[in-house]
Amino acid sequence: MTEISSIAPVDHLAYMRYALSLAKKAPRKPTNFCVGAILVDEVANAILSTGYTMELPGNTHAEQCCLAKMETSELPETGVAAQKLVLYTTMEPCNKRASGNVPCTDTILKTGGIKVVYVGVKEPEKFVGGNVGRAKLEEAGVEYVHVSGLEAEILEVATAGHEKR
Repeated sequence: MTEISSIAPVDHLAYMRYALSLAKKAPRKPTNFCVGAILVDEVANAILSTGYTMELPGNTHAEQCCLAKMETSELPETGVAAQKLVLYTTMEPCNKRASGNVPCTDTILKTGGIKVVYVGVKEPEKFVGGNVGRAKLEEAGVEYVHVSGLEAEILEVATAGHEKR
């Protein structure tokens, strides 16, 4: 668990800026979005894990990397802390993978402890069409919150390496 003294509790824009800094580490390719993700324990104001696109081997997404790096034993016990796990991601979690990997929405829901997903931008319909990740999360009781203010920069980073039209 990493204490974050420089980010005030519930400073969603600051957490999203940090997720964006992670997205900038992702390899630029025409076939993926560069995304960053952070798992936070809001009670302790501590980052539990981070990830970015293709940080781990394979065609991995940011949320997938973030949650894969998280050891199950490190997740807070049930109770107050477990009810305050939140995920920040620069782009809406996917609900379909062209690669055949498990969609990020399913991975998020399998953790069982994430109550809120803070999102910087909706996923563009470039690779798999319309994304219903938001609907799937909300149907499962996970709150979906758009953090506004960084959309242009997030999309610029996310589409780095894509052919510009």
